[in-house]
Amino acid sequence: MTTSAAFVDELEAYKDALLAPIVAAGATSLDGAATQDPRALLQVALANEIQVSELAAAWMPTTREIDVKLAFARQAGDEAGHFQLVAERLAAHGVDLAAYAPPTGSPLFAYLRDLPSTVERIAAGLFTLESLAYAVNETFMAFCEARGDAETVRIYRDYIQPDERAHQLLGHALLAKYAVTPEQQAVARATVTRLLEIAQATRAATAAKLGVACLPGC
Repeated sequence: MTTSAAFVDELEAYKDALLAPIVAAGATSLDGAATQDPRALLQVALANEIQVSELAAAWMPTTREIDVKLAFARQAGDEAGHFQLVAERLAAHGVDLAAYAPPTGSPLFAYLRDLPSTVERIAAGLFTLESLAYAVNETFMAFCEARGDAETVRIYRDYIQPDERAHQLLGHALLAKYAVTPEQQAVARATVTRLLEIAQATRAATAAKLGVACLPGC
């Protein structure tokens, strides 16, 4: 039987292969980055941050394992902090968020909220979603740099990206701890696959609507 550590290493490579076309799609829109309005993309980031924070907080009461429960608590707090940072950047761009309400009806977050098991939640929320965020944020930072928005680049480089990387590494360690049987490993792999299928479709739809694909993540 594959050890859990070896399985998670293999799953990392599998996940990276699935992420590659999503990241590549964002990079294709960088040539025209200087002509794009950053406010719409920052509002995508704002929605992602609050939805991930709410998701992690919602999972806490029904997660029995204390280390996983605390990982979700950390994730919820960090993502709430990211929301505040992005909100401040939008305010600097003249966007009034006094009446802001998080969006509803996301197929991605509907899928995530319904995940019942600890292994599925780790595989989705920490291991995969945060890897997706880190990868697409790198492209978004390049977009901001092309527009001369050094402050947004600084915020992502110094605060948001280190948190996303830490969440993903925590997910890697927790998945190695809890995905120990062939059945649990199969569930984890299926979760990674399905999440990235949904993410690719929803990001493509948003990119078509906005006319640019270098969308930030959570």
